[in-house]
Amino acid sequence: MIAFLKGTMAGRSADTAFVDVNGVGFAVYMPATDVVKLPEAGADVALFTHLAVREDAMTLYGFLSQEEHALFLRLIGVSGIGPKAALAALSTFSPRALADAVAAQDVALVQKIPGVGKKSASRIILELKGSFDASFESLLSEPSTQTILDDRLKGATEALLSMGFTSQEAELALKGAPE
Repeated sequence: MIAFLKGTMAGRSADTAFVDVNGVGFAVYMPATDVVKLPEAGADVALFTHLAVREDAMTLYGFLSQEEHALFLRLIGVSGIGPKAALAALSTFSPRALADAVAAQDVALVQKIPGVGKKSASRIILELKGSFDASFESLLSEPSTQTILDDRLKGATEALLSMGFTSQEAELALKGAPE
C-alpha cells in the first residue's frame, strides 16, 4: 500500500498530478479542487494516497488533506460507489459539506455529484448516515472563510476547465473574482 507520496511536482492535467519521487514518476488522480491548489512544476508536494488494485489496473488516488482521504475511503466502501464517483463527490463538495448533506439526509443535494442518481444518493446517505463518529468528526474542520470561498468558486473553476482552460489559466482568471 502506498500511504503517501512526497516529491516534486512534474506536471498536472485537469484531474491528475504527476509527482516525481526520486526519479520515479507517479500519476495520481485527484479531486479537481485539489489539482487547482497544487504548486507549480518543480515545487515540493506531499499527498495522502490510496492505491486501488483491480485485475486490469493499479490506480493511485491522492488528496491534499487527511479529511478528504478519510471521506474517500468511506465513500468507496458504499455499495456501488467506486473511486471515480468518490473523486467526483470530493470535486463537488468539501468533506464538511458532504458530511452535512449526509447528516441532513438531503438526497437532492447528494444527487448533484456527477454520475450519482437518486438511487445512489439514497444509498450513500443510508450507508454513511451515523458513521461520522467522533474520530471522523475531529478530522472535519469547521468551514473557514477560505472554504466557503472555495465552494463558491468551485463551479466557476469547473466550468472553465470543461471549456478547455488549463488549471493555471482557470486559477488566474478567477483570482480577485468577486465573492
